[in-house]
Amino acid sequence: LAQAILVQFRRSACGPATFCSVFKMAVVVPRNFRLLDELEKGQKGDATSGVSWGLERGDDIMLTEWNGTIFGPLGTAFDNRIYSLSIVCGPSYPDTPPEVKFNTQINMSCADERTGKLKNAWPMLAKWKRDYTIENVLQQLRNEMSSTANRRLPQPPEGAMYS
Repeated sequence: LAQAILVQFRRSACGPATFCSVFKMAVVVPRNFRLLDELEKGQKGDATSGVSWGLERGDDIMLTEWNGTIFGPLGTAFDNRIYSLSIVCGPSYPDTPPEVKFNTQINMSCADERTGKLKNAWPMLAKWKRDYTIENVLQQLRNEMSSTANRRLPQPPEGAMYS
C-alpha cells in the first residue's frame, strides 16, 4: 500500500499588519520501505541491547512475519532466560501496532497467561505511534521485565512454550 506524501499547510499571522504562510511538510514512509529499514537494523543489531529481531522466513516478500528475541534482564526473575516472540506486521503497520505474542511461556502483567499474546491495554500498544518500531516494542518489553510489577513474578519452567 503506497502512501502519498502528506503536506500540511498552516497559516499564521506574523505581525500586526503582516501576513505570512508557514509550510510544514511531513513525509510518510511507505510500509515496505519502513520494514526494510527495520530488517536492516535488526540484521546489523548488536546483542548488547538485550533484544534482536528478524524475518521469520527469508522469502516473506511482504515483510509480515517476524521473530523477536529478548534476553532476560539481570537481577530479575527473567535473568539467564531467552524469550522467543512472534510478531505480525499487518498491512496497516506502522499506522497500527503489530500483533506480538510470546512463544516462550512467561508470567508478565502485559501478556495473556494462556496464550502469551500481548494485551491491547499495554500502554505501548494502546497509545501506538507511527514512529514506534519492532525494536521499540522489544526494548519496552525488556524494560517491563525490570519493572517492580514484574521483576519478581514466579516464572514457568525454563523452556516451556505456548502451543
